[in-house]
Amino acid sequence: MEKITKPSSGYIMVFLVLLGIIGSAFLLSAGALVGGILLFLAIACSPGFFIVEPNKAMVLLLFGKYEGTVKENGFYWVNPFMTKKKISLRVRNFENKPLKVNDKIGNPVMVGTIVVWQVEDTFKATFDVEDYENFVHLQSDAAVRKMAGLYPYDNFEDEEAEITLRSGVEEVNHSLEAEIIDRLNHAGIKVIEARISHLAYSSEIASAMLQRQQATAIVAARQKIVEGAVGMVEMALADLKMKDIIEFDEEKKAAMVSNLMVVLCSDRSASPVLNVGTLNQ
Repeated sequence: MEKITKPSSGYIMVFLVLLGIIGSAFLLSAGALVGGILLFLAIACSPGFFIVEPNKAMVLLLFGKYEGTVKENGFYWVNPFMTKKKISLRVRNFENKPLKVNDKIGNPVMVGTIVVWQVEDTFKATFDVEDYENFVHLQSDAAVRKMAGLYPYDNFEDEEAEITLRSGVEEVNHSLEAEIIDRLNHAGIKVIEARISHLAYSSEIASAMLQRQQATAIVAARQKIVEGAVGMVEMALADLKMKDIIEFDEEKKAAMVSNLMVVLCSDRSASPVLNVGTLNQ
């Protein structure tokens, strides 16, 4: 458990050490042996000085025993035999390179992430893990792999999926952040934000998936065009009949419907053919 401590002010000890050095110089010049002892003590106290900068912390150990953490910035002095380890409390972020992972239905996808984090518990970060920075990177990768396996990339193959990696951005990012928080809590790391920065199919299936997406889009567009064309043909036939412009038998009505559907649904401009005879020719 982290224990916050505040050591003695370093300014007072600087004054005492300087006073001891000056006093020892006078005593040694007078031939007093006690001056050498005083000089030794003054020099021995020097390793106890340290500075804590803003958003930094100093973990203190005395012969292997945890004595506390200094988080308040300033100039301090502690027992010279204490071991001091500096830890940064600043907010840090890293962009994880895209990893090849499998989505819920087994498709290989490339997922890149950005994680914003900082050290919250210096005791856990120092003593519960070997290297907390490397721990953050490895556990973030593991969290991405687990999260990707919970959702399909899209709902083309899993039509019942309400949340996908591509469309459910907020839900997926929340799931990723919760997974990383749970994993990094053991190291005293606070996760401020975690989100997906890159998402794509893996190169070996990207081309095939792109063709499938294009085909789906084309089919959907064609369906809308056909629905609109049918409505226009119905409207044209109804107007001709209501205004009593011309009477069509079933054969000519079928020919007119066929011609209108070709003109309206074709992806190219129609080439008109002029009939210079009668309608029956």
